[in-house]
Amino acid sequence: MIEIKYFGAVAEKTKCEFEKIPFSEVSLQELLQDLDEKYQFESLSFSVAINQKIVPKATQYILQTTDIVALLPPFAGG
Repeated sequence: MIEIKYFGAVAEKTKCEFEKIPFSEVSLQELLQDLDEKYQFESLSFSVAINQKIVPKATQYILQTTDIVALLPPFAGG
């Protein structure tokens, strides 16, 4: 199972803070597409982290069953 954690506006949209999905060896792009179809993120802006490391959404990465994916709100600098 791959664990997905939601924060900020993404958590509000999904109405949950995390979920586990039964995928294994799915690409990050496929996962994001499936989540978008399920929750219709539309114009939500968010960053993606895999195992606590920010990665570009277009990264060619195959998720493993031990991975934790986080969808994070935009960060404000200061």
